Amino acid sequence: MGGISAANPQPNELDRKRIERSIKDRKRYRYVTPEVHPTEDGYLIQSSCCSRNIDPNGGVIDIARLEFKPNRGCWWLYHKDHEIGHWIMHGEYQSLQQILALLNEDPKRRFWQ
Repeated sequence: MGGISAANPQPNELDRKRIERSIKDRKRYRYVTPEVHPTEDGYLIQSSCCSRNIDPNGGVIDIARLEFKPNRGCWWLYHKDHEIGHWIMHGEYQSLQQILALLNEDPKRRFWQ
């Protein structure tokens, strides 16, 4: 039998709501309402493409993917390369709070394009 330490505590409803609340404070594309969806080991953030840079029709696009790595005790954050349609690892972070701060600032427009 697997021990509790082997179980991944993500996703969970508390952190999903925490992400939803936090990204309301982002600097870019404040006039859309992003959605946070649970995935197997974390969360997927999607939003309408209000800039029309990625989807000229304004459809829903991928913004970020967050994966919790219980064996490492950290988060992996990905941004989407929409030209090739693949997720690119953005970095490894020790806390969800670090990721949320980065998503809200997004100085290089990797997420909110």
